[in-house]
Amino acid sequence: MQPSAMRIHMAAMRIFAEQGGTTVPISELAREAGVSRGTVYNNVEDPSGLFSTLCDLLAKEFRLVMDLACADMHDPAEKLSAAIRLAVRRVHDDPHWGRFIARYAMLEPRLGTFWAEMPATELRRGLATGRFDLRPEQIASATATAGGASFGAISIVLDGRRAWREAGADAAEIVLRGIGLDRAEARTITQRDLPPLPRAFAREMS
Repeated sequence: MQPSAMRIHMAAMRIFAEQGGTTVPISELAREAGVSRGTVYNNVEDPSGLFSTLCDLLAKEFRLVMDLACADMHDPAEKLSAAIRLAVRRVHDDPHWGRFIARYAMLEPRLGTFWAEMPATELRRGLATGRFDLRPEQIASATATAGGASFGAISIVLDGRRAWREAGADAAEIVLRGIGLDRAEARTITQRDLPPLPRAFAREMS
């Protein structure tokens, strides 16, 4: 994605996150992005569809970020923990991203596709190897629990009720204990140092 286009899309994310709605006046978007109206039209094929495009871009970018961050992890418990904690840390690093996700994730299934798929994959892996203690028919519920715990932790960080480290670790620990890890091991995993949080947007969203 070209720098001007990226600035426009990030400006749109900030506006949607703060104001709600799914449309934004071109003049306001140009002002927020620090570009001219003509630059907006030259970089956004369909301004009326900007919200939908942004949802697709953010969903794709988040998946790329998580894949990059967890690429060297082999333990499904560690991957689940890292995904939850990294999502919460990202809210701390980029509150506008967090507010956008918190405002629209329940309305736009595309924004939650990572949480509908990645946990299920790791849960199946952990079940097959005996790492997790749950029945196969519980995978869907456990997947939903992981996603719900993540969004809940995001919300309490945005509200200022907890710091991101504690909120993310607690959410991850609760999920791991719910799928069969004992308290001590779950706690140990959720206290490990996190890998750097990649930013794939500028590099990958072409």
